Amino acid sequence: MGKLKYLFSRIKRMDFTRMFSYVGIVAKKTKRSKIIIFFDMVWCGLVYQAGYVDYDLFEMYNLNSTQRKTIVTRGINNSFIKRFNNPNYYELFRNKKKFNEIFESYLGRKWLDMDNCNIEEFREFLSGLDEVILKPSEGTHGKGIEKLKLEHKDSESLFAEWKERYKNYLVEEVVKQHPIVDKLHPNSVNTCRVISLLKEGTVHIVATYVRVGNGKIVDNFNNGGMVVPVNKETGIIQYPALDKAGNLFEVHPLTGVEIVGFQLPMFQEALDLVREAGTLVPQIGLVGWDVAFSPKGPLFIEANEFPGHDIYQLPPHRTDGIGMLPEFEKILNGKTKL
Repeated sequence: MGKLKYLFSRIKRMDFTRMFSYVGIVAKKTKRSKIIIFFDMVWCGLVYQAGYVDYDLFEMYNLNSTQRKTIVTRGINNSFIKRFNNPNYYELFRNKKKFNEIFESYLGRKWLDMDNCNIEEFREFLSGLDEVILKPSEGTHGKGIEKLKLEHKDSESLFAEWKERYKNYLVEEVVKQHPIVDKLHPNSVNTCRVISLLKEGTVHIVATYVRVGNGKIVDNFNNGGMVVPVNKETGIIQYPALDKAGNLFEVHPLTGVEIVGFQLPMFQEALDLVREAGTLVPQIGLVGWDVAFSPKGPLFIEANEFPGHDIYQLPPHRTDGIGMLPEFEKILNGKTKL
C-alpha cells in the first residue's frame, strides 16, 4: 500500500516533460528503445519507488532485479525520513544558528549571529582573527558562503557594513584543517559525511563518505566538489572520487594527492562524536553529519535532517551493483555492529 501511495503521489506531481527528457538521455547512452526505457522506468517507479532521476543516476537500466532491490531510491529514502524524523524539529538542523546553539560543544570554533550581536561582541569576536567564514543561516549546497580576509578597517564601520550586507548570516572562525586532510585540497574544508540512524536509543553508523573540494572554498558535490565512500571500519578511501560531471579521480587533479588508499586521521573519534551527538535531538533519528578534522580533533560543520540519497550509492562506488539498502536493513533488523 505504501508503494502505491508513493507512486500515485509522484504521478500527481510529476513533470512529464522532464521525465521524457530523461527517457531520451538514457536512450542515447544505452542505444535502447525509448519505449522500452519508458516502461522500465515506470516499472522501477512502481516496484522500487525510483523516480526518473534515480533511474538515470543509479543506472538502474543496467541492474537486474536483485541489484535493484538494494538501491535506496527516493521513495525508500523518504519513507525512512518519515519514519525516523519529526518535521516539527527540522528547523533545529535547517537553521544554522539553532544548530550551533544545540551542538555548541561540538563545533570547535567561535561563531557570531550577525542579526543579534552588538559592536562590543563583534569586536571581541574579531580579535585575533585574520579571516572569517560568512554563511547564510539557512541554505544548502554551500551556496552564499564567503571566506573573507579581515582588512585593517575601523571595526565600527565594518560592523555597520556587515549588519546591512549580511542579514540572516552567521560569521564563524575559519576551521584550521588537520594537515593530513589539508593535503587533499587546502582551499576548502574537506568533510566526512556520516549518515547515522538512531534506533531504540542507540546511534548506528550507516555510511561514511568524503566530500573533497576542487578549486572552490566549499567541498559540496553539487557545487563543484567530489565525493567518495570511506570504509566505515578503517577510514580508508577505496574508490576513485567522482564529481557531478561524472569524472573519476584516483589522484586529485589540483593537488596531486592520491585519493585511493587515503587514510583519514582520527576517523574513529569522528564516529564517536556522531554517536554522542546523535542522541541530543532524538526526534531526528536519521541525520547526515558533516564532520571536519582539525589538529585538535573532529568537529561538526553542520548536519542535514534530510540526508539526500543521491551520493549514497553512485554506480562507480558500488560493488557488484549493490546499493545501501542492505546496510539500513542490518540496523533495522538488529544485525549490525555500532
